[in-house]
Amino acid sequence: MQRIGLTGGIGSGKSTIATLLHSHGAFIVDADAASRQLTAPGGKALPEIAKQLGASVMHPDGSMDRDAIRALVLQSPAARLQLEAIIHPLVSTETTRLADHAVQSGYRCIIFDIPLLVESARWRPRLDAIVVVDCRNSTQIERVLTRESGRRGWTSHAVEKVIAVQASRSQRLAAADICIYNDGISLGVLAHIVDDVAASFGL
Repeated sequence: MQRIGLTGGIGSGKSTIATLLHSHGAFIVDADAASRQLTAPGGKALPEIAKQLGASVMHPDGSMDRDAIRALVLQSPAARLQLEAIIHPLVSTETTRLADHAVQSGYRCIIFDIPLLVESARWRPRLDAIVVVDCRNSTQIERVLTRESGRRGWTSHAVEKVIAVQASRSQRLAAADICIYNDGISLGVLAHIVDDVAASFGL
């Protein structure tokens, strides 16, 4: 059993690489998906988010206003820390549950898809290796604007602010055991690169 961390900045293409690794037989533990589930309507994190961050980040139906949350945490480091303190322990519990399921099911490799892996020191001791997906900041901005076209609040400046609060490229690269440079290449070329990475994990 290998436990591999997969990380990269917003718009790096990390999710595409996770999908490719899944096609090779890896079990994917997606921290972002767990976070979205916890903050979806009826999610376990919502009562505490409403209590600590206020009604302004909630819709009248009780669901979380993701645009308002994003704007708040980009403007206020204190609010970002509050949100992380609510969500991260719940995400940790869920990712542990999923990993235990993978072990019991006989998977040979678990990929922990963790956007903030480098920012959180607790992950490194739990992993056998870290894969970092790297690209230029300008590419990140372009991809996010294309992906989120039509959604309120996503501008070049907003993406730059997200990039600014994440670990820098140099910090992620310093933590990498394997780096996938996903910039200026086709999906086919990327798939071949991931083939080699998957083979190194015995997939």
